[in-house]
Amino acid sequence: MSQTIAPRFRTLMLLLMAVAGVLLAGAAPASAHAALTGSDPQQGAVVDKAPTQVSLTFSEQVAMSDDSLRVLDPKGNRVDAGKPANVSGTTYAVRLRSGLPDGTYTVAYQVVSADSHPVGGAYTFSIGAPSKTSAAVGDQTAGGGIVGGLYGFGRYVSYAGFVVLAGGAAFVLACWQRGSGVRAVQRLVVSGWVALTASTLALLLLRGSYTTSGKIGDVFDLTLLGQVLQTKTGAALVSRLLLLAAAALFVAVLFGEYQKRADDEKRDLTFGLAIGGTVVAVGLAASWAMSEHASTGLQPGVAMPVDVVHLLAVAAWLGGLVALLVALYRAPAETPVETAAVRRFSQVAFGSVLALVATGTYQSWRQVGSWSALTDTRYGQLLLFKVGLVALMVGVAWTSRRWTGRLAQTAAAKAPAKARAKVAATAGRNPGPDAKAGAGKPGTGKAGGDKAKPGGKAAKGEAARRAAQLARQQAAVDTARRKRLRDADPHRFGLRRSVLMEAGVAVVLLAVTTVLTQTEPGRTETEARTATSSPASSSSSSSSGVGAVTLDMPFDTGGKDGKGVVRIDIDPARVGGNELHIFSLGPNGRLRDITELKIAFTLAAKNLGPLPVNPDHVTTGHWVASGVQIPMAGDWQVAVTVRTSDIDQVTITKNTQIG
Repeated sequence: MSQTIAPRFRTLMLLLMAVAGVLLAGAAPASAHAALTGSDPQQGAVVDKAPTQVSLTFSEQVAMSDDSLRVLDPKGNRVDAGKPANVSGTTYAVRLRSGLPDGTYTVAYQVVSADSHPVGGAYTFSIGAPSKTSAAVGDQTAGGGIVGGLYGFGRYVSYAGFVVLAGGAAFVLACWQRGSGVRAVQRLVVSGWVALTASTLALLLLRGSYTTSGKIGDVFDLTLLGQVLQTKTGAALVSRLLLLAAAALFVAVLFGEYQKRADDEKRDLTFGLAIGGTVVAVGLAASWAMSEHASTGLQPGVAMPVDVVHLLAVAAWLGGLVALLVALYRAPAETPVETAAVRRFSQVAFGSVLALVATGTYQSWRQVGSWSALTDTRYGQLLLFKVGLVALMVGVAWTSRRWTGRLAQTAAAKAPAKARAKVAATAGRNPGPDAKAGAGKPGTGKAGGDKAKPGGKAAKGEAARRAAQLARQQAAVDTARRKRLRDADPHRFGLRRSVLMEAGVAVVLLAVTTVLTQTEPGRTETEARTATSSPASSSSSSSSGVGAVTLDMPFDTGGKDGKGVVRIDIDPARVGGNELHIFSLGPNGRLRDITELKIAFTLAAKNLGPLPVNPDHVTTGHWVASGVQIPMAGDWQVAVTVRTSDIDQVTITKNTQIG
């Protein structure tokens, strides 16, 4: 039975790791957690005079470098002068050169939010009148590309390493102290330390390129590395490396001196290791809490300790679960995991779940903020998926708890029977090696004949060799017999199967958690949408609009990246010549390009139209059409055809009063 379980174990774990990889690969590049909520001049605005500066307002404070805020003229030349500066609160500005000519200008920004994630984007405004522009701002998808993918994978490995290191060590100390001498458990905890250390070093090197250029060649740029070390995230990563040095000493003692001591001599050392290990684990968890989501936004003074408790509870539950799984499948037959150890872990896991529920509820309120954000934002949807996975794990854990109870009852009932069987088995074994060696067949010249030779050194050596060989064979037989008996126990087999399923769900759960940390919180996304939505958009679709009109038209072509919003500004929305500014926004509210965009106006009451409009693409996600003639006033239907790929296309319509 054990020969069939091992391949199933490997196959299932590989499958679950593949699912986790798909979740990570399907995650968008680290979404900006600070959102642009305002600008001056505003997006798409046409101003009469050249402004002296351009200012941007974000939902939270951001970090800026010398090139974080650039302003480009229609020819693509920079017209900003000096370094960007924080003018008030979350508003940042850069001065412009004097005497700027009329035309369309592009504002490009690349900053780092307070919770360590890069933020990038671009928009346009015009002086005097719009014009064509050749300004190229490059890829403004902050944190994307190969470097973004590597950084996201490194984050997953770092979380997994911490969970295995802290949770595995806690399982040994609190639940199964004999496990400190089991080689498979030792390798597990050490591999967690190695994974966390390697991923932290990789994140430190990738950080500079991740938040700026996104180029692989900049990973080993010492100048960027020096800048990273001066940031909050850089300090957190360096602190994590220092704490990992202390963790290495802890692991060395746990699997060295500790496992050599007798059970009655471990008490004082257990207390010392528990205190030291807790301090190191809290410090490692704080290196995330002090540099990411918890460090900014609402109530950071409360959120950071809560986040530390949340991470420790995750490690105690998931890491201990992995250690238990390894013990059940890989522990030698001489040192099986005791039922009492499983019961102790069940209690630890139950306490961890209670802590996760309490801290997770607070974090959800803090990051989501409203019931609608649970379904309307990507963060909320991922959070609901995570809650479902936790509920599934709790259900499987309950099954494991039942198997543990049955296993304990069976062990208590079978103890006398096992003792009697052992005595019977010992009595019925084959004769010892000496007797067997002397039982050679007559006339064969084998063991019996050799031993009969007086003073034969060769005979004595042969007898000793055969005795050792028979002892090894007998030990192997005994080990295989005990392993068969262990695997034949239906309660133990059921426990192993349920723990394996629980660990599998944990792999996917950890992947979802990693994606959540890279996704813009629902509260921030909702506030950004509210701040950037035009007050005229709600009244523009009514029949009493007067003056400029703004239309927001959601679309879904059905393909990859097929969802978004087309925003159309019609100015002055009257009979005669009009100017159109068309913006393509992604689900996160940021400008993005689409393959093709067409517009047509139809006045059904007068059988006019469709009147086609061919806007000019001026920059990322922004089109302009000047001199659009509206021949008469009425309730005009605006039809927009959006194509996001060679085959994915949709036409959306909306009515508005013009004239």
